[in-house]
Amino acid sequence: MAWSYVKMSMFGTAAAYSRDDEIMTAVAVLTQMPQKRPWGGSVPGHKTYKRDRTAANWQLNQDYFVERPLYNEEHFRRRFRMRRELFLRIVDKVTAKNSFFKQRRNAAGQLGFSALHKYTVAVKMLAYGGPADELDAHLKMGESTVLETLKEFVMTVSEVFGKEFLRPPRSEEIEHILSINLARGFPGMIGSIDCMHREWSNCPTGWQGMYRGHKGKPTLILEAVATQDLRIWHAYFGLPGSYNDINILHRSNVFDDLANGRTPSVEFHINDNIYSLGYYLADGIYPDWATLLKSIPLPVSNEQKVFSEQQRVMSKGCGESFCCPTG
Repeated sequence: MAWSYVKMSMFGTAAAYSRDDEIMTAVAVLTQMPQKRPWGGSVPGHKTYKRDRTAANWQLNQDYFVERPLYNEEHFRRRFRMRRELFLRIVDKVTAKNSFFKQRRNAAGQLGFSALHKYTVAVKMLAYGGPADELDAHLKMGESTVLETLKEFVMTVSEVFGKEFLRPPRSEEIEHILSINLARGFPGMIGSIDCMHREWSNCPTGWQGMYRGHKGKPTLILEAVATQDLRIWHAYFGLPGSYNDINILHRSNVFDDLANGRTPSVEFHINDNIYSLGYYLADGIYPDWATLLKSIPLPVSNEQKVFSEQQRVMSKGCGESFCCPTG
């Protein structure tokens, strides 16, 4: 406006006509530009599929969630990788936190997917790692909706349960862990640490060299600390499979609290000596740190053989937690 007033006062009506021409040109250009489709609604020319989600939801309930379902608890645990009771608990907690999972009607008045339907899709994706399109056949949910549901599920579960289940043990929990391991012959032990490789079947071709693990396939690595009850107290996930356990350890935050003096105090006795630093059982590849207790590579004496065998048995907690990540 200010520039228009100056042009009018200095150059007269010719400048005003010029300004009008500029506006008309801008309008013409804007009308020719492709318009971004508003979010939601159908896409012109895009084929729609009448998947009958209502029938799929009814069948899902008949199979697993009615009072007398077709499949029993054993089937449920094997297919969902968790107990039905735990599954329903997660459903209640996450639905209360995120309205995305509440069943609503769309613009056409049709009921959308139920909470159980969405959770089933997300858990199946996590449990089996198959393509999103594979679930369309029996759960009647399109690929893009499956991926959106999975993303919302993972983010909400992390938000709801992360503070409780992705944290280091508290002082009273440390005492409980120490007492159990003392009775098992390992005073001062607070867990075991290990890494596992998770195959990345859909790794982009250009990244496969960087992510190729020791078995020749692209993998992602998970570092975890677990106790004998299969509780995971620390998880560090996502580094390329070309790394080894030492590379991961140097990048991990597993010992950050210890380095900054924020860990609960630990005290235990061995051979009349008092120690104030707990330790984790680890494989032989790990460095010789005071916080890591490794097996003896070539045990000679009976004492060394017994220790190596017991260390191997006790350190299985982490490996077993990888195989049994559910309740």
